[in-house]
Amino acid sequence: MKKTGLAILMAAAAAAFLTACGGTGKQAANTNASDLKKVTFVLDWTPNTNHTGLYVAEEKGYFKAEGLEVEIVQPPEDGAAVLVASGKAQFGMSFQDSMAPALAGENALPITAVAAVIQHNTSGIISRKGEGLASPKGMEGKKYATWDIPVEKAMVKDVVESDGGEFSKVQLIPSTVTDEVSALKSKSVDAIWIFYAWAGIKMEVEGLDTDYFAFADLNPAFDYYTPVIIAGNEFLKQDPETAKAFLRAVSKGYADAEKDPEGAARILLKAAPELDEKLVMESQKYLADKYQADVETWGYIDPQRWNKFYGWLNENGLSSPEIPENAGFSNDYLPQ
Repeated sequence: MKKTGLAILMAAAAAAFLTACGGTGKQAANTNASDLKKVTFVLDWTPNTNHTGLYVAEEKGYFKAEGLEVEIVQPPEDGAAVLVASGKAQFGMSFQDSMAPALAGENALPITAVAAVIQHNTSGIISRKGEGLASPKGMEGKKYATWDIPVEKAMVKDVVESDGGEFSKVQLIPSTVTDEVSALKSKSVDAIWIFYAWAGIKMEVEGLDTDYFAFADLNPAFDYYTPVIIAGNEFLKQDPETAKAFLRAVSKGYADAEKDPEGAARILLKAAPELDEKLVMESQKYLADKYQADVETWGYIDPQRWNKFYGWLNENGLSSPEIPENAGFSNDYLPQ
């Protein structure tokens, strides 16, 4: 699951993957492999339940039905954005928060979010149960595992101080957490920023009682989109029909994951057998009603919510230059 989109984006390394082949248009399900259009999708992290719809679409032939041969690949250390922007991959997994530095200024990248994988932000702060951290003020005097990223710290500061606490009293410990359950059990840290669908469910599976508060419940600006599927602007301009075909197939994959989470989990486990079966099953059930949630179309990005988060960044001096309204997303490629 996402460690943090910002950390991945700002890390420094690169890799190369094959550029997509030519050709456009939807094709029949029985298309010969040699006739399929090759598309590369870069994950944000190792396979997990954020990605299930991709693997379902592959397993059930939804990509092939659209005339596509999709290669799902692991990301380099700098994440999917650079590869997608360069055209070395057509699609990738990213996050609205980590896209922020890519949308304005000299380091802007030609990328666009074309679908929201999950409708609402499921991230928040988790801690051992009964130690006073059920609300943000309780972080005072406690050890928080920080990535030391300005946006991350500004969000934690916002919720702590809105709850009447003093952010300066939070002990910021450089994050070396690779296993959230072990980190809390060992008391090396008291509070960790997690995405509940994976790390929170892992706490439940392993029997650790916790307290948790979600960012989206505390500030409407923090109900941003995480994760999102991104595509390169030049690719979208030159080959919009392939983009639409890909998202038609993926939307079917996530619809199946919503209707049959256990069946979808088995498909993910087949693709990534190294994953813990119980964790995948329980995580898939947790996410089943969250992929599409309260919108009519899977993948839809609400402009008001999108702009609200970037507006908050602008207002708090966290983006220089400021991110323009409606920058970085489009609903134009989603199934109609």
